[in-house]
Amino acid sequence: MTTDSTLMEEAAALKDTLVKDRRHIHAHPELSYNEEQTAAYVARRLEEMNIPFRTGIGGHGVVAILGADNHGPVVALRADMDALPIQEENKAPYASKNDGVMHACGHDAHTACLLGAARLLRDREKDLRGTVKLIFQPAEERLPGGASIMVEEGVLEDPDVEIIIGQHVFPDMEVGHVGFRSGMYMASSDEVYVTIKGKGGHGGLPHFAVDPVLITAHWITAAQQLVSRRAFAGIPTVVSFGRVEALGATNIIPDKVKIQGTIRTMDEKWREELHGLLRDLTTGMAESMGGSAEIEIRKGYPVLVNDDRVTKRARAVAEHLLGSDKVHDLDIRMASEDFAYYAQRVPACFYRIGTGNAAKKIGAPLHTSLFDIDEDALVVGAALMAAIAEDALKAEG
Repeated sequence: MTTDSTLMEEAAALKDTLVKDRRHIHAHPELSYNEEQTAAYVARRLEEMNIPFRTGIGGHGVVAILGADNHGPVVALRADMDALPIQEENKAPYASKNDGVMHACGHDAHTACLLGAARLLRDREKDLRGTVKLIFQPAEERLPGGASIMVEEGVLEDPDVEIIIGQHVFPDMEVGHVGFRSGMYMASSDEVYVTIKGKGGHGGLPHFAVDPVLITAHWITAAQQLVSRRAFAGIPTVVSFGRVEALGATNIIPDKVKIQGTIRTMDEKWREELHGLLRDLTTGMAESMGGSAEIEIRKGYPVLVNDDRVTKRARAVAEHLLGSDKVHDLDIRMASEDFAYYAQRVPACFYRIGTGNAAKKIGAPLHTSLFDIDEDALVVGAALMAAIAEDALKAEG
């Protein structure tokens, strides 16, 4: 492992620019598949840095190349650009100007960090032992995921990517710290839509009805038992239902109940098996109680697996750059990430950068209206992405 220790100093010198980029993007958030202005801003910044790029990939994706004429391997760095449908409650001067839309998952910081890494690597482009591909990705937050579309459109080809690196903000970790995990890291994510049908009637005369609410109560309990009694003990599994809609009344049994939920696991084979078990349970239980049911499972992002060798080298780079006391082991997360589509194709490392600061009372969770970051994390994120890319080129070359 070899890393230029001056990268942190160079990134620190760029802090004002990093903050400016992040705050501009934060103030002008755009939802998945609508990142037109964000992509235009990224393109302008790349143009200012004299970095060649292409736009319109996978929707509003932007891809830039550094060291295109260099002989050697190709390493990709990825940042996502989309925001969430959340009304921001922060009162900062850079708070969202778009009503009902907010960068509550830190993609503004991811994009700013990648722009910073681009600047750092551009300044040493001639010395790179290969090529760096910069992927500014749209639509991470919504199925089918911008990563899947960009992969289909050849983002990992021409030139062919050999390693890909991604990072994500982590408010639970103090700024200046980072976290890594080899192997299984983030869960698959599937959406479940169920309609249980019965026969409506008077709440005081249930014997004339087929109560879909009662069927639903049994079904939800039985679905949880698939996890507790059918899942393999060594494979983390979650089945959760976040929306149950009956639309009856105190004395009205409805004709149907609609349910929405999620399935998450850490094993692709078991994932498929669980889908089948849930389908059979749904139709079988409804019919056994005199009703009927329809179920749709929308397959989402796959399990995210970090390559062991790539992750170990990236971690070593972080230890050299930040100090071993600032680098931590991460637990598995049952959240999901469409970065997994890249990791299915090429060796990958997806890690976390701390953005919390207890002293400044910065630490609101992701996907909440008060989420914000300690902007010192932008320096860490930009430097670390550049350093990992530089080291990976040396290792693979």
